[in-house]
Amino acid sequence: MDFKYYVIHKPFGMLSQFTREVEEHAVLGDLFNFPKGIYPVGRLDRDSEGLLILTNDKSITHRLLDPKFKHPRTYWVQLDGELTDEAIKNLTNQLEIKINKKIHVCASCQVKRLKNMDSYPARNPPVRFRKNIPTSWASITLTEGKNRQVRRMFAKVGFPVLRLIRTKIVDLKIENMKSGDVVEWERKKIMKLLNL
Repeated sequence: MDFKYYVIHKPFGMLSQFTREVEEHAVLGDLFNFPKGIYPVGRLDRDSEGLLILTNDKSITHRLLDPKFKHPRTYWVQLDGELTDEAIKNLTNQLEIKINKKIHVCASCQVKRLKNMDSYPARNPPVRFRKNIPTSWASITLTEGKNRQVRRMFAKVGFPVLRLIRTKIVDLKIENMKSGDVVEWERKKIMKLLNL
């Protein structure tokens, strides 16, 4: 089989699928005329942006999504409020969150503040702005991917997520890609960056 690998910068408001549930939904096929049999590896929810891999290589899907392989994923998050040292400590120390009414103890992760984010391209539509409450940016790297986990984690420590962008999977980065960009990759190169 001729395996194909695409990396996209998924825009805000787009579903990580090809099927349009209602006419106004934006879907992956709106970005590019992908060959038949191409599917996303994992998902980003409609309100999230950033790095998404699409391929017809099912082995890569299994190896990236099975939790036992612990592939790191990095997200940049814009937060409501100024992130505190205490919140960072709590985020990285086996935080408990609820998923499907069950308690999930989060695996250890890395969290750090991001500075100088004023030059990062604004989202379309813009993030809501409140004059009296500052926003801050952080980077979080996880090796698990529960449903809306990043949002749940930051909400638990008192900092709702205003914007979420996946920027990296293992060593594969979106770097200079703009929202909506699609890049086709060679198998050897993408496998090396994904450590597969």
